[in-house]
Amino acid sequence: MGILTWIVFGLIAGAIAKMIMPGTQGGGWLITIILGIIGAFVGGLIGTYLLGWGDVNGFNFRSMLLAIGGALVVLWVYGMASRKS
Repeated sequence: MGILTWIVFGLIAGAIAKMIMPGTQGGGWLITIILGIIGAFVGGLIGTYLLGWGDVNGFNFRSMLLAIGGALVVLWVYGMASRKS
């Protein structure tokens, strides 16, 4: 996929992950896009190496599930890292 497609896919996956797991973590739409793109990459790795489903390779249901799952993992890690003690 091209870089623009990754940005759009990351925005969608990050926004859905943020709706599923809202929290007090900071950041606006730019952080949501970045975490969504990283999440799509992480979801692709999980799908390829752990589940054997393949990677995030286009706009289809499986790729969206993998991207959202990866974005949830990245959002959780980001929330834990940015949480005040």
